[in-house]
This record gives sequence, C-alpha cells and structure tokens, in this order.
Amino acid sequence: GAKVERVDDGIVVTFDENSGVNFATNKYNINESSKATLDKLTGVLREFPDTKVLVIGHTDSSGGDELNMTLSKNRAEAVTNYFVGVKQLYAGRFTTNWFGENNPIATNDTAEGRAKNRRVNIVIVPNEKMKRDAEKEAEGN
Repeated sequence: GAKVERVDDGIVVTFDENSGVNFATNKYNINESSKATLDKLTGVLREFPDTKVLVIGHTDSSGGDELNMTLSKNRAEAVTNYFVGVKQLYAGRFTTNWFGENNPIATNDTAEGRAKNRRVNIVIVPNEKMKRDAEKEAEGN
C-alpha cells in the first residue's frame, strides 16, 4: 500500500490512497485506517532502530495560510506523538516539519484531490553508521 523510493540517502514512503495517513477536513486526529498504516510502519522502524524519521504534515487549500500551517503542524505532531507515545519509539529519532498547502500531490479543485492532499509523509533516513556500513559492504563487492 505504499511506494518506497530512495532519495539521496533517505527512503521516502509515499502511501497510496487506500493506505495513507490522511485526515478529515480541518482535523488532525489519527483515524483507524491511518493507525493501521502507522502500526505496520512501526514494525519497520523497530527493525531498523538506527534510522532517523522525518514526519511531514500537509493540508489541502481549504482555509487560510495561517490555519493550514497550524493544521499541518498538528498533523505531523500527532503522527510523531503516536510513534513515540503509543508505540514507544525513541523520540530522538523523530523530526517534524510542515508545509500547509504548499506541496499538493493532487488538484485542490476536487473533493478527491483535496482528500489526497490532507496527509502526512514519512521519510526514513539512515544514520552515519549505517551509511559507513553500506559503503564498506559496497567496496567488498
């Protein structure tokens, strides 16, 4: 239910419309289907405890700029708090960021497009030790 792609040193997890971390209009509470997605991702994060995690909140274009920045911040923080508070992952791994309506992945002209834009993206970044280990492994091949 997700596309995983390498971007520079990190892994970007982009969820499809059936399994994403999405939100209702003007809401930042994590719904049950989003919890299921985060629960699956928790397993991956536990398997690779040396990674850093960037959680990025977004909104659709409904509402003003200030409201959307606050809403996207609250969405990113809700996901981070879920990982840390509920799933007991180490808080120092997580960084939150937010962009309001500035990075849409779909049109804001339709209800379906706006629903896709009300989301949180997650980027998994290896730490320096993991990068060095990967370089050593590549040299050995």
